[in-house]
Amino acid sequence: MFGCCVAGRLLQTNLQQVDETHALFEIPAAEKVNHICVFLLGTIPFPDGYGCTVHFFWPGKGSQVLGMLSNEKPSAIFRLRSTFSTPASGMNTPSAFTSAASSTTGTVTAILGLAIEPLETIAAQMAALPTQTINSTLNALSSSVTRQLDPTILAERVAKHLFNYVSGFAGMENIGPDSLIPVGLIARWYESFTNKLRTVGAGFLEKSE
Repeated sequence: MFGCCVAGRLLQTNLQQVDETHALFEIPAAEKVNHICVFLLGTIPFPDGYGCTVHFFWPGKGSQVLGMLSNEKPSAIFRLRSTFSTPASGMNTPSAFTSAASSTTGTVTAILGLAIEPLETIAAQMAALPTQTINSTLNALSSSVTRQLDPTILAERVAKHLFNYVSGFAGMENIGPDSLIPVGLIARWYESFTNKLRTVGAGFLEKSE
């Protein structure tokens, strides 16, 4: 479901699932890491109303909440901060994010933790982030919640997507109230539309406006 990539390194997909709502990546040689990208692979979306918080645990120093992901924000690049805090008290399985240890060579294996939570819970945690991190994160999160609560806007966007799809075919440029649309064309749109929903979530509807 998740992937991550440290700048200058190969893509990591070796996700370790801890339980139904927690998973982690081990980040070797963490002392050399400045930025890290986390993303959904596009195979499994979050359930409706859910996203995940992204945590970074450094053994001996503590942890920091980097940000969040959702179906509408399926990827993000995080800059690691120099300040750490004690592990988040809201984590049900903190040991999952505190199991890394320094090796004998002096390098550090850190933990990138992912916790799947309701969007409302995530919003409360994001409000505690440093100011430079809050704006982009909360804007994406706020729009996610708003879209879920306004079915009228969602219906309008689905209808507009269908109209644009049909209009793109030859002979269908000037659609009017009396235009006849082949059922097969509607079926192809539906298949394409549902496949895209499963892959990237509903965020593409907003981008198509």
